[in-house]
Amino acid sequence: MKKISFYFLLIVFLISCNSTKHVIEGEHMLNENYIFLDSVKIKGAELQKYILQKPNSRFLGLPIGLYLHNMGDHNIPKTPTKWAKKNPKSYKTVKSIFSEKQSIAYANWFINLNNWFLDYDEPEIINDVKISRTADNLWAYYKTQGYFNSKVTSKINKDSISKKASVAYYITKGEPTILDTINFKIASPVLDSIYKTSGLETLLKNGDQYKDETFRHESENIVKLFRNNGIYHFTESALGFYVDSSRTDHKTNVELLISADRLIEENDNYIEKPYKVHTIKEVNVKTDYSFTKKGEPIKDTVLYKGIKFLSYDKLRYNPKYLAQSIFLKPNEVYKDTLSNLTRTHLKSLKNFKSTNIIYSSVPDTDDELIMEIRLAPLEKFTLGLETELTHSNIRNIGTSAKFSITNRNTFKGAELLKMSLLGSWFNSNNGPGWEFGADVSLEIPRLVAPFGLNKLVPKEMSPRTLFSIGSSLQKNIGLDRQTFSFLTDYKWQFNYKKTIQLEVLNTQYVKNLNIGSFFDIYSSEFENLDEVAEVYDNVKNTSNYPLPTDESQSIESVKFMNAVTNDSSFKTSNPDEYNTATNILNRYNIITSDFLIPVLAFSYTYNNQTNFKDSDFSFFKIRVANSGNVLGLLSDKTNIHDKKTFLNIPLAQYFKTDIEYKKFWDLGNSSVFGLRTFLGAIVTYDNSDIPFTKSYFAGGSNDIRAWQTYELGPGSRNTGLEYNVGSFKFLSSLEYRFDVFSRLKGALFVDAGNIWDISGSSLVDDDSKLTGFDSVKDIAVGSGFGARLDFSFLIVRLDIGFKTYEPYLESNKWFRNYNFSNAVYNIGINYPF
Repeated sequence: MKKISFYFLLIVFLISCNSTKHVIEGEHMLNENYIFLDSVKIKGAELQKYILQKPNSRFLGLPIGLYLHNMGDHNIPKTPTKWAKKNPKSYKTVKSIFSEKQSIAYANWFINLNNWFLDYDEPEIINDVKISRTADNLWAYYKTQGYFNSKVTSKINKDSISKKASVAYYITKGEPTILDTINFKIASPVLDSIYKTSGLETLLKNGDQYKDETFRHESENIVKLFRNNGIYHFTESALGFYVDSSRTDHKTNVELLISADRLIEENDNYIEKPYKVHTIKEVNVKTDYSFTKKGEPIKDTVLYKGIKFLSYDKLRYNPKYLAQSIFLKPNEVYKDTLSNLTRTHLKSLKNFKSTNIIYSSVPDTDDELIMEIRLAPLEKFTLGLETELTHSNIRNIGTSAKFSITNRNTFKGAELLKMSLLGSWFNSNNGPGWEFGADVSLEIPRLVAPFGLNKLVPKEMSPRTLFSIGSSLQKNIGLDRQTFSFLTDYKWQFNYKKTIQLEVLNTQYVKNLNIGSFFDIYSSEFENLDEVAEVYDNVKNTSNYPLPTDESQSIESVKFMNAVTNDSSFKTSNPDEYNTATNILNRYNIITSDFLIPVLAFSYTYNNQTNFKDSDFSFFKIRVANSGNVLGLLSDKTNIHDKKTFLNIPLAQYFKTDIEYKKFWDLGNSSVFGLRTFLGAIVTYDNSDIPFTKSYFAGGSNDIRAWQTYELGPGSRNTGLEYNVGSFKFLSSLEYRFDVFSRLKGALFVDAGNIWDISGSSLVDDDSKLTGFDSVKDIAVGSGFGARLDFSFLIVRLDIGFKTYEPYLESNKWFRNYNFSNAVYNIGINYPF
């Protein structure tokens, strides 16, 4: 190991010496940027976007991309003919053994390999123009912060021997400018009246420091105010701020100026027209618009509540439902927010490829508008095919596919009817397995509920109803589970950050078709039970040991467990073995049991991410669910295990709460720091058990990455079982993500968490139970690093997790198995959180 480490360091050293290989004499490669603010060196993460020239990107402190680039040769021939002239011996050798065609391919391979190296980061050469412009950018930035007298200088420190250089930027802020007197001068009587009656509070405060951002927000608020009160033609260019910079006391007076009229161009001349409040005269909706149909005659017209629906062919949409997405009506005052809401609502219907809203003035008037909505519909039927490769500690390697057909506007109300078939195949420790399923869903862009309950959620919140029914069948996956599910789901957008979801009749029926394979899958359970049989035979002088491993294994094992649990004398003489058999029997009954799981759930989600590129945002979600409460009241029947049933099916009865919080910070330079925390608990009642599929587990590529799925817990136990589950879970992760080069991204992470049991069952050992703050010592910690390939549409991820703190060890719990031989290699798609 020491030799390997030595050679690795030697190779890194030799490569690093070659970082300026392609830097010609007289030039210098940028190695580092330094920022000094008022003579104090700072990192300046918020200033990085203003720096135009940066050193080559690095991974673990090394510019890997640059090293790969330097392995290429700028002078290598670019064609096979020229390459053959430079390398005649090797070219002729290949030609003599094979053919001219193979020798050309041989030359192209070297040319392409060289080009592949050269495509990586070339040395970042010092550029005086970029450095000068960076200083200007920094000066301009501090001016926007109110430092009107700031100064920025730069200094290049060159090392001619190493051909490397660093750049230092020296920023002197000076005194900030403070806002003094603030006056508003609105010359238009209409605008002045709207502003004064609105009660809008200005963001510009006497005594505050001048900041450009505050002025921009003030401008945005004023524009929003006027455009939401009918002033359709008002734009940001119509207002101006006059800042008095002539004062020498570092204070400034501010005046907001808005003229009485707007300028418009008519016949190559600019004329002034006063601002007026605009109303909507007409609303016309073209439901099958396309550029190719423009100018063709309209064949179908329907007037509904003042809105005119037009179609070049037969009208396919029911005006009653389409009108619910239009929030500006004839004779109403124009409002920007209602116009944007209309556009957003129509897009959310998922029926149109484009949604354009065009306003035009009514002829011979200057205060009325015609609103024309142009909807370009998507194809009525769409076929979809999704494929995926899978890998986990349970499924060694596998593939899955999903085929779907979507029918849009199924009942003329912009509904989406989707029928799907899905299948998967994989290879596991138990041999090949497969899964097949089908489901049908209907999404309706409004609330469908009895007794007028649909009126409780305003249509502005884009409510939708989802009905879904499906079934799936598994083979050689666990106990060959068959599942039937039915779902009624309501969802609406409380605002652009908050989403509310209500699951009603989210019912699932789980049936195990192959309970006889329990001890094949849970082989460690059988080994433990076999040890109990050996002890039991010695005490009772019976012949159970060894338990059979043929087709009668499951039947005979269950008989043996029942015999042990009913033997009070064995419980007294051998309590440990008795508890082992009882625990195995209890787990056997839970895992092999069929379940009816009727769930009612409420979810609240907060997400302030503006778009998928936004990497500085917060996410919070809480889900509260109950299973079996309603059906439990309708049934008083129980099975032989004293579990409540409905239609002779064991009923899952529990309350479950999941809370998740995620926070991301953009650190600049394409670096992001992320935090994820999860807390979940499930509590049963009426003597119910927790279905295996609803229990918590720890470990895996999206969980605690230093342990495999189901491997960790519960508590400080190291059970050695194949599948460990619990009824309480805590998980927290920290991850630092950064660019390496090209599409390759890097990550450093720390995961912490575990699962525990809070059922209160006497069959659960103390080490598995949650015991308040004392259980903090049971929190496992894993850390590691990862590499991600970003293909824009997906991210392929490899994370290596090292066991950092193992709560189940008797001693030396920190870093005892912190090595590559005990590491877990996680392959995943997209980010873990």
